[in-house]
Amino acid sequence: MSIEQLEQIAQAMVAPGKGIIAIDESNATIKKRFDAVGVESSEENRRAYREMLLTAPKLSEHISGAILYDETIRQATKSKVPFTKIMLDNGILPGIKVDKGPQPLAGFPGEVVTEGLDGLRERLNEYARLGAKFAKWRAVITIADDAPSGTCIEANCHALARYAALCQEAGIVPMVEPEILMDGEHDIEVCYDVTEATLRSLFGSLYEHNVMLEGTILKASMVISGKNCPEQASADEVAEATVRCLKATVPAALPGIVFLSGGQSDEQATAHLNAMNQIGPHPWPLSFSYGRAMQSAALKLWAKDMQANFAEAQKIVSLRAKENGLAALGQWQKAA
Repeated sequence: MSIEQLEQIAQAMVAPGKGIIAIDESNATIKKRFDAVGVESSEENRRAYREMLLTAPKLSEHISGAILYDETIRQATKSKVPFTKIMLDNGILPGIKVDKGPQPLAGFPGEVVTEGLDGLRERLNEYARLGAKFAKWRAVITIADDAPSGTCIEANCHALARYAALCQEAGIVPMVEPEILMDGEHDIEVCYDVTEATLRSLFGSLYEHNVMLEGTILKASMVISGKNCPEQASADEVAEATVRCLKATVPAALPGIVFLSGGQSDEQATAHLNAMNQIGPHPWPLSFSYGRAMQSAALKLWAKDMQANFAEAQKIVSLRAKENGLAALGQWQKAA
C-alpha cells in the first residue's frame, strides 16, 4: 500500500463528525462484561453481540471504523456474510487489536509493559489479507506514588513505535494508544504532567523509528482527575487541560486524535469531547474511539432478551454514535 493510501485511510478514520467504535475486548474481558449482565460468554453469543453492534442501522453516518478482536475479524453474520465485508460495504473501516496485553515490567513493581511484538509482522500480513485497514496497540501507564518511572514510559513508547513501523510496512494504519489510567487519587495537574511526558516520549520514539505521522492516528487519554481524587475537574477544565497538553506535544502533521473513554460515564465522555471541540479550531480533528461508552447501555438491554431486544439495542448504539459524532463537531447538547 502506498503512502498516499495510508494517509487517505487515516484521514477517513477522523472524517468530520465520525469516530471509531472499539469492540476489541479479549475473550477474558468480554466474559466479565457478559457475566455482569447474566449472559454466557460462548463463541456464538459473542458473535451475535458483535453482529448486533456492527449492523446497527445508520451506524456509518457517525462511525468511520471499528476495532475488532482476533476472533471477531474471522466471524460472519448469521447469514454467513463476513463482518469485514458488511463493514466495508457500509463504509466502515475494519481495524484490529494486535497487542498481547500488559505484563509486569521487570525491576519496576506495579508497572507494566505491553507485549506482542514477536511474530507481529506475520500477524499483520494475515490481518491485511483478512481486510484490516488499521490496527491498535495499547500501552498502560499507571500513576502512583513512585510511578510512572521514566523507564516504564520509555519501554512502552519504544514498543508502540516498533509496532507502528511494522503496521505501515504491512500497509496498515497504526493507532497508537498510550493510556494514562484514571485509577488513583491524583489531581488533574499530575495527570497533565504524566500525559505530557508520555506523549513527548511517544513522538520521539515514532520519529526515531521512521514512522510516517501522516499515516498514523493517536488514541489518547483525556487529562482528567484520578477516580478517587476528592476534587474532580469540570468538563471545561478537562477540555482546556487536554487541548493545552496536546498542543504542547502532538505534531500538526498527525491526521487526527481519537480519545478513549477509559472509566468515564457515557455522558461524561461525550461532554468532554464536545467541550474540547467548542474551544477549537485545533491543528487536528479531535474525535472518539469509545468502547464501553458506546456499548454499555445497549449491552444491558440486549442481554435481557437477545432476539426480542436486538433492534432496540441497535437503536441505542446508533444514538450513542450520533451523540459522539455531534460532540466531535462541538455540536452536542445535553438532553433536557
